[in-house]
Amino acid sequence: MRKLSTNSEDETIALGERLARELPSRCVVLLIGELGAGKTTLAKGIVKGLGAAAPEEVSSPTYTLIHEYSPRVYHVDLYRLEEPREALTLGLDEIFDRDAVVLIEWGDRFPQILPADRIEIELRHAGGDAREILVSRIGL
Repeated sequence: MRKLSTNSEDETIALGERLARELPSRCVVLLIGELGAGKTTLAKGIVKGLGAAAPEEVSSPTYTLIHEYSPRVYHVDLYRLEEPREALTLGLDEIFDRDAVVLIEWGDRFPQILPADRIEIELRHAGGDAREILVSRIGL
């Protein structure tokens, strides 16, 4: 596990860009943390780092559930779902089979539908705009 920290939104986006360079071309990345922890902010940096979209084009797919930024970058938000079967109707298994980076906010709510091999990034409030960020590789 790697422990990182940022002190502003800009630093969190920059960290996401750096992390993007370390990601395999095919992986599932869980973005874990309470509301306002910075999951979408980190996703902005990762998507930018992968060359799929500018940070201002990245938003949480809270209502649409899935944003496809390119054929190789997906951003999923499972916050509004109540049960694993709802998540399964989204076609996530098909997306997991693609040669793509799949970022999932709130995916830790339904671990039973996730690939065993994944990256988990937990974001925690550390006072003000500061964040503590823990990066773990599960099964990789």
